[in-house]
Amino acid sequence: MDDEKIIELFELRSEDALRQTEAKYGRYLYSAAFRILEDEGDSRECVNDTRLAAWNSIPPAHPQMLQTYLGKLVRNLALDRWRAQSAQKRGGGIVAQALDELAELSDHGAAAESVIDSLALSAALAAFLRSLKDTDRAVFMKRYWHFMTDSQIAEDMRFSSANVRVILHRCRKKLKEELKKEGFSL
Repeated sequence: MDDEKIIELFELRSEDALRQTEAKYGRYLYSAAFRILEDEGDSRECVNDTRLAAWNSIPPAHPQMLQTYLGKLVRNLALDRWRAQSAQKRGGGIVAQALDELAELSDHGAAAESVIDSLALSAALAAFLRSLKDTDRAVFMKRYWHFMTDSQIAEDMRFSSANVRVILHRCRKKLKEELKKEGFSL
């Protein structure tokens, strides 16, 4: 079923919207949640919460791209759950590593979560992403939006892990320069 029909089912308050969302995007949502949470049960629960959030937000929202809309919902819910869990115990994992890498952009030691939140809303980040070569942009997004490991990115992009690390290092350096140029205090 195409996205517009699924959105229409949400707007009509048909429970079939939830079934169709699960059928079309369930695996995508689960993998996005799992990359952050690294737990099957928590990831399944996060996917259920995502479908509920979509049910509660459509309408009034009418997303242009349903997959992107659902992806943002699941990512935010998974990050909220991860933050709650890591408040109890600071763990390792790719999410902590990715957040720490972005926190290094700030010389003032700002909390990584606030750096990500401000960057996600910033037009400067959009301009930065547009300025990257397609492959560099893909690597950057796979790491910092989808929280993929170096080896997962390398396998997906058919690069070496060392090449992925070099691309990420250069992207972070360029991002820091761009943000400073735009007047962000780092």
